Amino acid sequence: MDANKAVQKALKGSKSLSKEPRSLAIAIKGVHTSQDFAKLMSALMSDLISGTVAPNVGNATCNAGGKLLRIVELQYKYGTTNPDGKSKTLTLAVSSEVS
Repeated sequence: MDANKAVQKALKGSKSLSKEPRSLAIAIKGVHTSQDFAKLMSALMSDLISGTVAPNVGNATCNAGGKLLRIVELQYKYGTTNPDGKSKTLTLAVSSEVS
């Protein structure tokens, strides 16, 4: 028996698997911290392996996660400090007034 068939057999016999993806509950709450992001990605990996999330959904989530990390990186690098002095804001587009 190859490894893939063994995993599939083990997953079918598992009573702990729910039909709802574990990552869904985390995603509904939102990703606000690095810990939230790590929990979401960990749960997503488990969901992909167990087959409770379609591969295209996992791919889209990973792509969006990568973009989220990139914007946080740019915010820290190029953002301007807010009046509270604790956080930074990154201006993505400057509006131009039309006369």
